[in-house]
Amino acid sequence: MGRIALVTGGTRGIGAAISIALNEAGYTVATTYARNDEVATKFTAKTGIPTYKWSVADYEECAEGVAKVEADLGPIDVLVNNAGITRDGMFHKVTPQQWKEVIDTNLNGIFNMTHPIWSGMRDRRFGRIINISSINGQKGQMGQVNYSAAKAGDLGFTKALAQEGALKGITVNAICPGYIGTEMVLAIPEKVLNEKIIPQIPVGRLGKPEEIARCVLFLASDDAEFITGSTLTANGGQFVV
Repeated sequence: MGRIALVTGGTRGIGAAISIALNEAGYTVATTYARNDEVATKFTAKTGIPTYKWSVADYEECAEGVAKVEADLGPIDVLVNNAGITRDGMFHKVTPQQWKEVIDTNLNGIFNMTHPIWSGMRDRRFGRIINISSINGQKGQMGQVNYSAAKAGDLGFTKALAQEGALKGITVNAICPGYIGTEMVLAIPEKVLNEKIIPQIPVGRLGKPEEIARCVLFLASDDAEFITGSTLTANGGQFVV
């Protein structure tokens, strides 16, 4: 295929599944991570996918990181903005720092990553931007005002930027996963999962990271070139838009 894909937060959970799926589909893939060197080293050893360390919350780090990836691999054709964090708490207990950290990573991060790549995509008249939002950016979630606000902002970013990229051959789309069986979700007490969360999901189970990865593969493909500004909802029917 010869296309270059960059996945942020791509060494664990949904991001790892996306990175692996793109790699197996023939893309040349690079991933980013922010903290865990050990996990990143093991991921590269297992998959052969190179990892790059920087924070998506820092614009200068993103610009320098993108330049490094493109120097190593070539111009980026597909960007998957997957990196995200949570700092959950009821609103009256949320600190300004907790608010800022989530907004900086989950919302500002997609600007910081997309902006340095955008001009090159425009010049080449091809690009795929895929933003991983969340069901909680669509419906909101108690105890996640910061996260829900950021993920809702990702959807507005997607819809607006899609209109700018359309005539330049660039599509911009979002995916809103529901509850996916990642390490983070599976750390929830089993009783809570079985009695509070899974009963809300009509298909009766958690999603799989690989199912989100298949959504990314479609949106990155030539088959999806007429789809832009869209939100692909993958939540087992928990929230129907």
